[in-house]
Amino acid sequence: MPPRTDRHRLDAATKHLDAPFAVADLAAFDRNAEDLVRRAAGKPVRIASKSVRCRTLIERALRRPGFAGVMAYSLAEALWLTDGWAGTDLAGTDILVAYPTVDDTALRALAKHPAARAAVSIMVDSAEHLDLVDAALGADHPTIRVCLELDVSWRPLPGLHVGPRRSPVHSPAQAVKLAKVIGDRPGFELVGIMAYEGQIAGLGDNPKGRLQAAVLRWMQRRSGSELVDRRQAAVAAVREVADLQFVNGGGTGSIELTSADPSTTEVAAGSGLIGPTLFDAYRAFSPEPAVLFALAVVRRPKPKIVTLFSGGFIASGPVGETRQPQPYLPEGLSLLPFEGAGEVQTPVTGKAADELKLGDRVWLRHAKAGELAERFTEYHLIEGDQVTATVPTYRGEGKSFG
Repeated sequence: MPPRTDRHRLDAATKHLDAPFAVADLAAFDRNAEDLVRRAAGKPVRIASKSVRCRTLIERALRRPGFAGVMAYSLAEALWLTDGWAGTDLAGTDILVAYPTVDDTALRALAKHPAARAAVSIMVDSAEHLDLVDAALGADHPTIRVCLELDVSWRPLPGLHVGPRRSPVHSPAQAVKLAKVIGDRPGFELVGIMAYEGQIAGLGDNPKGRLQAAVLRWMQRRSGSELVDRRQAAVAAVREVADLQFVNGGGTGSIELTSADPSTTEVAAGSGLIGPTLFDAYRAFSPEPAVLFALAVVRRPKPKIVTLFSGGFIASGPVGETRQPQPYLPEGLSLLPFEGAGEVQTPVTGKAADELKLGDRVWLRHAKAGELAERFTEYHLIEGDQVTATVPTYRGEGKSFG
């Protein structure tokens, strides 16, 4: 478990604010950033923007040594970031769009935007993606930078798939075939490969239950060895037909594996800056909770239970306990199993509840890093025991990219 911050410091810094609200503890954020760079062992860290969704925090990390580039989650977002950084020290920041786009409006905007075309790469995993771009822009469109996604899920037996359902390009032969197709198509330049090992990066190796932990660690060892060998073979083969500028891999949970692979040139990470609860279940690292939200006590229905206003901020992914926000401070509180975190009220229970009065705050952590920014329009930045700035999230800037 990550070290706990001081509840009294948080309360003192935010005493002028009415809950619910969200904060970013900049000291914890900076320590998390420093640890990501340490774990990357010399390879640059590309910031996964979906796990942050606040330009101020993305910019803070980008300006630190060891970070380079952004992994955006939509082309519209990449264009918005590019425009926002024009004329600043972040102008020309390399942006990789991590998911294929079928947004004709954004593609047309990209084609008309020389600065964005020089900085932004879109994701492809089939000739169909190229066809779609041609259909949106016309066959004589300007050159678009593209990145080939290599699937590095584990397939130990026919019909058994362990990992995210992403690219259909799984083998080195398939990667080379698509690379040649890209190279032969006017209007496209293959500049990179992405190979995201979600079955390691997104699954903590220290879950509850010894049997589950043992099975998961066995899977990740076997999968890790296989994917590194296959990624190296695929990258070497593609380099024979394309001048790659980058090979991206990993996520917060698999930085060591990715950085140790000589075929990669960079690692991706975002959640490790924020420290959500899903990343408590790793043995090798422990990010500090840097982004928290506070809810107010509005009822005391019985001893050892208080009810908080709002709080039903459920994370995406498989429905279950791990996707609920968790009470953090004061220590010793938990959600009620038959009510959980609700849209307009969230009861919590524990000895600490008896010490809480109406209007007192309970601090909670979200399960996933970036999704809290979809619930709040601003983050209050804490330094020491003071709020030193209040900055908008993507949502607060009127942007929601899906």
